[in-house]
Parts: sequence; structure tokens; C-alpha cells
Amino acid sequence: MAGCIVGWSHGKFGKREGHDLEALIAEVAVQAMDDAGVAPGDVDEIYVGHFGGGFVKQDFPASLVFQASEALRFKPATRVENACATGSAAVHLGLTSIAAKKARVVLVVGVEKMTETPGDKIGEILMKASYVKEEDRPGMSFAGVFGQIAQLYAQRYGDPSDAMAKIAAKNHKNGAVNPYAQLRKDLGYEFCRTVSDKNPLVAGPLRRTDCSLVSDGAAALVLADLPTALALGGKAVAVRATAQVNDLLPMSKRDIVDFEGCAGAWHKALGEAKLTLDDFAAVETHDCFTIAELIQYEAMGLVPKGQGGRAALEGLTEKDGKLPVNASGGLKAKGHPIGATGVSMHIMAAMQATGRAGDMQVPKPGITGVFNMGGAAVANYVSILEPLRS
Repeated sequence: MAGCIVGWSHGKFGKREGHDLEALIAEVAVQAMDDAGVAPGDVDEIYVGHFGGGFVKQDFPASLVFQASEALRFKPATRVENACATGSAAVHLGLTSIAAKKARVVLVVGVEKMTETPGDKIGEILMKASYVKEEDRPGMSFAGVFGQIAQLYAQRYGDPSDAMAKIAAKNHKNGAVNPYAQLRKDLGYEFCRTVSDKNPLVAGPLRRTDCSLVSDGAAALVLADLPTALALGGKAVAVRATAQVNDLLPMSKRDIVDFEGCAGAWHKALGEAKLTLDDFAAVETHDCFTIAELIQYEAMGLVPKGQGGRAALEGLTEKDGKLPVNASGGLKAKGHPIGATGVSMHIMAAMQATGRAGDMQVPKPGITGVFNMGGAAVANYVSILEPLRS
């Protein structure tokens, strides 16, 4: 065990008019420290997850956290970036500092302000996380990338469209009761399954309901070493295991339907924790597109290759299923402010682990997992959380 999550704060995701990058950061930083019962002066290090890439004019956000409290001034603060896995990269680096005994208390903030940028420009910025030499062609977007993945999957295993619609419907149903979610509406399976004016095809077989949302948002958590976590008491969650596996950036150099980096990260984390998926109460996974969640079912070992659709269609990943996946609504309903996503996923998993998820709560709190990826299964992070028992 590298460390513990001892407090958190989660802002509303969506279009946050009147909140610039600085305001989003300061809001959650203050609330997370208050929630943990930690004074700003007790924070040893700060990590800020922020993809940036041109969404806003203000870059270099690490020291913006100091706007939350004068007592944070002169603390080491570092901006972290690893595409859509940026938030988890920040969390893992905080845990590494604690494991190395460089810090007892670490503040981690994830943030992104995307909606100030025109839609076509957002697509251009996000494509910087692809292998630009081959994949960033005129008119191409990450929806196009995952549309290609869905087409390749269909050629190998059969059309996954109905299963993708089932995943979308599940996540929208779950997101309807998430107070932080951008889209709180149960759209239903038939709406998600049917191509219509309100749910058009976006890229290949991907419908609008198969694609995550453009979002503003921030989330923050406080990490502490075990003695500090025990002294604070409260709702501490131990990080039982972590794993990071990076794969080749060009899709042309790997079997993109296999998500080998995802599988490798889960294998390493489960081995370190000495657990199987049967031990889990819930998982938060990276559903940037529904085909990604479907393939992740296979990569994590829930079902064999080619049977991800069965997991969705048979209800294995529903809130009352064998392994509830994305009880928060996932990126699909909650929103996907790039730098904040991984931090948000850790908070959602911590809430489930401690039975503090409110209407989102799965039937039985306990061990939870997080899978967050950057790019098309390039940067792959897994965290395994469990309630801290003194």
C-alpha cells in the first residue's frame, strides 16, 4: 500500500460559465483540504493534472493552486500531463512521493476548461494525443479513431452496436442520479440504439450517445501516508495497488482491438493486490466511447476476448450486476474534462468503497477499481482501493 485517500472535493462537470481555470482549481482545492481535515500548511506537495493544449490562454497552472490559500505558497507544485489519463498520472505521482517518504500529505487537483474553445478547434487539440504523423488527417477526430476501432471489432467478432447502446443506456441511467454529472437524463436503450436526428451517426458506427461530452470541471483529493491517515480517522481509503502500462503511440504498430496496455495494467495491479475481479464491489472505467468500455471488459478479464458485448447485454455491469461498472455514469454522462477525469474517477471509486456514494451507491461497498487511459489505450492506469481498517 502506497498511501491513502483521506478527503476529496468534486465540482459540477459541464459548461461552467463564469469559472475560469483559476476559479475551478481554487474551489475544489479548498474543499478537499477541509474535507480531509488537513490545514494548507500541512500539505507537503501539490500535483495538478491539466491537459491544456490550447483550450485556454492561461497555461502553467501549478501555482494557481496557491490562490486557494496563502499557506500553500512556496510548496512544491507540479503540473502533470498524460493525455486523457492526466488525472490518474497526478494521483499516482502523489502516491509515489508518499511511498518514497518525500511527503506525508499531498494535494492532487485535476482540472480542464474546454468550452471556451470552438468545437472544431477542440477536436484539433485532442488529436495532438494521437500519433500525428499517421492519424491526424484532415477531418479526423478521436470519434473517428474509435469509430475505426469499432469497425475493426465488428469485422473480427461481430457488430457490437446493440451492446454499445446498452452501455450508453446504462451509463446515462446511472448518471441521472449523479449530482456532479453534466448530463443527468436517463435516455433509455431504444433511444441510444436508434439512429435519429437527435442521435445521429458521428463516426463510423458511433452514434452521438456512444461519445463522451466536452466539459469544464475540476476535482481534488488529499493523499496521506498510513500513520497520518489513521490519525485523521474519518473516511480514509487505502490505495492497495497501482499500475501504469504505456503502449506504443502509433495504432499501426499494435493490435488496436486488443487494448494490450489496459490488460497489462490490470494484470499487474491485480497481481500486486493479490485479488481477482470477483473481489470487487465496483469499477470506474474509461468510457470515452462506448466501444472503449466494451473492450475494457475483455481486457480486465471480466469476459473472454470477443465477448464484451455479452457482458453488456446480459447486465453483468449494471449497478446490480456481477461487477457494477461506471455507477457514476462514467465519462459518457458525467462528462470528460480531460485533466480532471482521472481524479474524478478515484473520488467516485472512493465514495463507492466507503458507502458514501448516495443514490449512486452499489449494493455492497468494498474494494473498487479505477481504469483511466490516455489516447487509444496508450497510457493505461489502474488503481485498486479499499476502505482503510485501523
